[in-house]
Amino acid sequence: MKDFKNKVAAITGAGSGMGRSLAVLLAARGCHVALSDINETGLAETVKLLDGSGVKVTSQRLDVSEKAAVFAWADKVAADHGKVNLIFNNAGVALGSVVDGGGYDDLEWIMNINFWGVVHGTKAFLPYLKDSGDGHIINTSSLFGLMAVPSQSAYNASKFAVRGFTEALRQELELQQVGVSATSVHPGGIKTNIAKAARMDDSVTKIGMSPNSSAKFEKLFRTTADDAAAQMIRAVEKNQRRLLIGNDAKAMDLMVRLFPSAYQKLVSMSSKKLG
Repeated sequence: MKDFKNKVAAITGAGSGMGRSLAVLLAARGCHVALSDINETGLAETVKLLDGSGVKVTSQRLDVSEKAAVFAWADKVAADHGKVNLIFNNAGVALGSVVDGGGYDDLEWIMNINFWGVVHGTKAFLPYLKDSGDGHIINTSSLFGLMAVPSQSAYNASKFAVRGFTEALRQELELQQVGVSATSVHPGGIKTNIAKAARMDDSVTKIGMSPNSSAKFEKLFRTTADDAAAQMIRAVEKNQRRLLIGNDAKAMDLMVRLFPSAYQKLVSMSSKKLG
């Protein structure tokens, strides 16, 4: 997809961060947008930013963990816009806990949003993307979908799952030759609200970390949401299989490739310093 003019993009998590930036940048290129977020206030703010953009903007409050709601939204987007060319499965949450301390409720919460939300969005929109003949699925994994980190077992599991799901999907779409492609996105530290909104369980104290440690990690984030969104759009244009966003993601990916097992010791040592 080289031209976004008069295309239609659906974006989850559009109430802030990368989702909001994607909406603004795509609209500037003449792409109509269908926006969703569970945060109605943030969603309304994004919609307001698009006033006068000259493209059609629709929005809906949406909990991506609710399968029926996601499918109903996909049907509504197709009905309102006449077609759908892109789905950005961008909504996500974070959780810090250790395996023998975190509860099943938190595990189910993060998997339902980060993984099943991506699955629901992909399966709900895929028929419409095929009908368009020029479609693309962009699923947001993470740097932590490439490497494991102490206190992030649940988040790691959700993002590794997104990566595997999307890479298999990409291959299937190529074999089917249906005019639809897919990209797995792996951001490093992006200046969004995800760290501030993260759930941190007191169990992280078992490994010498503070429940407030997310604030320390947030100070290391360098890439802006606008820059991340621009890279995602370019990845669609180039039909990239995988997109690494940020020098931290690129450096850590290289470390994992060079030291597929030994990198864990290096990460553990760094975690102690940041704890």
